[in-house]
Amino acid sequence: MVIIKRYMRIFMLIALFAAVDCVAQTRDMDYYLQQGLDNSPLLKDHTNQARAAQIDSQRVRAVYKPQVTATSNNFYAPVVNGYGYDQIVTNTASVNALVNVNQNFVSKKSLDIQVGAALLVRDSLLNARDITGQELKRAIVAQYITAYGDLQQYNFNVEINALLDREDSLLRKLVQSNIYRQTDYLTFLVTHRQQTLQLKQFAIQYRTDIAGLNYLCGIYDTAAVALDKPKIELQHLPDAGASVFFQKYVIDSMLLKNSVALLNYSYRPKVSAYVNGGYYSSLTYEAYKNFGGSAGLNLTLPIYDGHQKKLQYQKIQLQEDTRQGYRDFFFKQYNQQVAQQMQQLTATESLLAEINDQVHYTETLIDVDVRQMETGDTKIADYVIAINNYLTAKNLLVQNNVSRLQIINQINYWNK
Repeated sequence: MVIIKRYMRIFMLIALFAAVDCVAQTRDMDYYLQQGLDNSPLLKDHTNQARAAQIDSQRVRAVYKPQVTATSNNFYAPVVNGYGYDQIVTNTASVNALVNVNQNFVSKKSLDIQVGAALLVRDSLLNARDITGQELKRAIVAQYITAYGDLQQYNFNVEINALLDREDSLLRKLVQSNIYRQTDYLTFLVTHRQQTLQLKQFAIQYRTDIAGLNYLCGIYDTAAVALDKPKIELQHLPDAGASVFFQKYVIDSMLLKNSVALLNYSYRPKVSAYVNGGYYSSLTYEAYKNFGGSAGLNLTLPIYDGHQKKLQYQKIQLQEDTRQGYRDFFFKQYNQQVAQQMQQLTATESLLAEINDQVHYTETLIDVDVRQMETGDTKIADYVIAINNYLTAKNLLVQNNVSRLQIINQINYWNK
């Protein structure tokens, strides 16, 4: 549309600064994504928990290294005039100061299984962090698209207001020249005022969406900003079985298998040994000679536990059945959602082509009406109808462009 395009650049800049209280800077989607990921306490929580699980795996190995402790137990039980504790029991006094070395013996396979349990917990937490990151990205991109869509709506309405402002001056002159009636001008004026209110509404909505975007990303900033066009392309999706979302079920399966192995080893004989040395005396006879040492071997052999092992097997099997149910449902859900979203994307892109044609037609009609209105050869009511049709078509174009980007964002959620 020649007239609209002629004034578009000037009025776009003026109106954008007016709507957002003098925009200081322009930000793109990558900025908000980076801020959101850096500021997320949940992602940091998952990372720290994973590091803690890594430390737990090191602690497991440390438990089976020699444990050295120093102990000292001392007491004195006096007997006065025949009153006091039985000396046969108490020996009157006991003094000891010992250094103890304890060693638990475990096979390498058993140790690897226990360490593996901690490492699997770490992997599970890292996987949860990756999924949470995908969810956060999807939410940030969705909010960014929404805010950008409102900005587009606002910019488009600025164009219309610029055109109506220009025509307002012309129509007043034509009314004064009796080319148009006063009622015709009032019809136009109502449309103009309505469009001005719509412009203010979009300005408020845009600022609200920017505030929501900042809140989601953990950004404390009340300054007005303009948003760059979101760079969103449809990405190739991995096979469902290779995605980070399916990895959760793989790790859960490994954790359950590890639980079975730990259960089996918990019922095997356990051997530990100790050595100590130091001073141990009752102080009753040649106390200076009571330095020495001792060694021992402990053996634990499970015999009967009331069938607890069997019950634990049953419990783990129930967990495995639950895991398989969730896994199978994930495959169905994944395939269904992706297929449905691809259909929505195709339909939306097809509709966008038709809407673009409609926008072109209405632009042409407005251009013709404006030229004829300058000479009084068209009705103002027809011009108002053309403006409203153009508004409707343009709004549909913006809304469907936003819908297209939102659908792509939903599809790209599964790309990791």
